[in-house]
Amino acid sequence: METILELKDALDTATFYGVNNQNILCLKNQHPDIRVIARGYQLKVSGSEASISHFEHNLRKVEAFCIQHNTLNEEQILQLIHGEQPQDFLQDNLILHGVNGKPILARSINQQALVRAYDDNDLLFAQGPAGSGKTYTAIALAVRALKNREVKRIILSRPAVEAGEKLGFLPGDMKEKIDPYLQPLYDALQDMIPATKLNEYMERGVIQIAPLAFMRGRTLADAVVILDEAQNTTTAQLKMFLTRLGINGKMIVTGDLTQIDLPASQKSGLRDAMEKLQHVKGIAMVEFNQKDIVRHPLVKHIVSAYASAPKEQDNA
Repeated sequence: METILELKDALDTATFYGVNNQNILCLKNQHPDIRVIARGYQLKVSGSEASISHFEHNLRKVEAFCIQHNTLNEEQILQLIHGEQPQDFLQDNLILHGVNGKPILARSINQQALVRAYDDNDLLFAQGPAGSGKTYTAIALAVRALKNREVKRIILSRPAVEAGEKLGFLPGDMKEKIDPYLQPLYDALQDMIPATKLNEYMERGVIQIAPLAFMRGRTLADAVVILDEAQNTTTAQLKMFLTRLGINGKMIVTGDLTQIDLPASQKSGLRDAMEKLQHVKGIAMVEFNQKDIVRHPLVKHIVSAYASAPKEQDNA
């Protein structure tokens, strides 16, 4: 008999098949009674009903491992087929496995608090200094939700404050104009999703990255929506953003109230929202601090030095 086996959409086929298809050849060689033709997300399998059933059973184990860990090699395939557990990927405070199986962890107390708050709240605010992992942890939570099919989309946004949301004077098309402001979001995604899969997600609109101005008029349902650098939003902008939340949606708003680039006379939308919404049920606020900084050790000292220096102006 002959049948078509569909691979799951969350699978990165480049990782699954391996270099020169070495992974799928390894899997096929462990099932000599069948014939396999692989193309994209489909496998055409020929053989007896029992042989195909046995192959599919092992295929699904290997597929699930690859989706979860973002890595796959011949040794792991053989271990999975023979009922063994590949090298221990479990770690404390693991959020997900990134590219090449890299563990993405909630490393600090407040990163862990953000992970816990995500499970119980639909709107989260994460405020704190540069390098404390606010945005990285938020994006990891969003990618995990997408991989687990809890949501259908990830939407990432930032206010392009340096250009006053007026990007026309910059060279290039719209994507080229806004990319410099959104690059930190790309960087995090590239750590967590293999390149070919990330490109596919972005082409299909499963992952969208856009400046804050593009959020107006949208209803963001079945999505994890992250607004980064929210300290640079006005009160009206952040209110507009928060009211985009749709059914089965989650929002994470991140920012640093010590790095406000708005005019001195203008109150930060992040500060305003955290004051007004702090007692609303279903909204969680996590305050990061210098102890959460996970960049180069010098960053903690830099943040501390600036925090203790006299302020030249106070952007309230």
